[in-house]
Amino acid sequence: MIAEKSRSEAYDVVVIGGGPAGATAATILAQHGRRVLVLERDTFPRHHIGESLMPQTYHTFERIGMLDKLTASDFPRKESVQFVSASGKDSAPFFFNDWRPVPSSTTWQVPRDRFDEMMLENAREHGADVRSGVRVTRVVFEGLRAVGVCAIIDGKECEIAAKVVVDASGQDTLLARQLGIKQNDEVLRNGAIYAYYQGAQRDEGRNSGATIIIHTADREGWFWFIPLANDITSVGVVAPPEYLFTGRGDNPQATLEAEIAKCPGAERRLADAKQVGRIYVTRDFSYLARRMAGDGWVLCGDAYGFLDPVYSSGVMLALRMGEHAADAIHDALNANDISADRLGRFEDELRGGMKSIRKLVDRFYDRGFSFAQFLRRHPEHHDNLVRILVGDVFNDEVDAIFAAMSADEQAVESTTDQG
Repeated sequence: MIAEKSRSEAYDVVVIGGGPAGATAATILAQHGRRVLVLERDTFPRHHIGESLMPQTYHTFERIGMLDKLTASDFPRKESVQFVSASGKDSAPFFFNDWRPVPSSTTWQVPRDRFDEMMLENAREHGADVRSGVRVTRVVFEGLRAVGVCAIIDGKECEIAAKVVVDASGQDTLLARQLGIKQNDEVLRNGAIYAYYQGAQRDEGRNSGATIIIHTADREGWFWFIPLANDITSVGVVAPPEYLFTGRGDNPQATLEAEIAKCPGAERRLADAKQVGRIYVTRDFSYLARRMAGDGWVLCGDAYGFLDPVYSSGVMLALRMGEHAADAIHDALNANDISADRLGRFEDELRGGMKSIRKLVDRFYDRGFSFAQFLRRHPEHHDNLVRILVGDVFNDEVDAIFAAMSADEQAVESTTDQG
């Protein structure tokens, strides 16, 4: 049991949540020699969606000591992304290694129950104090400064003091809700129905581990197709809730089967496959907190914001935020300055990267836009597109692709007006 600590005995940092963001922050803080406590509500392993990684996670994995563990695992290697049209036509794969032939251009498809447990155990191995089955109820403030958390431990509420609090509570968004700073995205509002299949059709060779994004026949939504170990494939349909759930009855199994049957790109890949286990339903409503940090606190991963899952950016953003937050906290404690400005020094960079991904998400959902047609007109932007798909978005270069897209739109509008 964790005893309530006096302020002089406080942890340097309490991390709420042991998912990828929290585990990354805790590992790096422990590497810095900080006394860090992770409080995770669940007992791992536990099911979680978000199984496809972006290559841009590589260097964070290397830093926190996870790279060798992932390399030694049976997780399928992901070397590409592929898109399938509403008619069932496959695009040419986007091979990451063709863009940059280095080891970091390959990543993994991970079952999150095993992956998240590996990440949290890695934090423990590096010296973080990890406690599972502990529910944090609120962050404790003195004025505007966070000074600890209240948590339920063995059925009793206790207060745990900390110099800095990291909220990595995922989509619970504990602190953003407590402070009233969570802003829902009224445009990106989707739901998902998904299950796991054995024996699904896969490509051979370099594209065998690809994440495949498949438009539904009517383009009301899309399927993900993510190959996992032991011939298991994660398959889910994503669409607006009014399409996916309204008028369907309470039978998500029938809805998923109906959507597969009328989607050529999904149906042929699952023709000889068998569903394994239960079906899952989730609602992926995008949101973003109005700020990432305050005096004595930082938000990380989904606790800060959630983007649409189409490009599998969630874990990459979580790792990036966890890494930056840990370094900012370590420097702030060294300077005896845990102000919002100091702890949130990386927010502009993170927001910029998220905006780039969001712009590409908007193009994906634009029925009048075709990536294939755009690249035929602008082959010079193939590199920028792949860079966004691998997560290389924290720079001032890739956004040039969106200027070209806007110029195309203006040209079409001008031609239409003249006609």
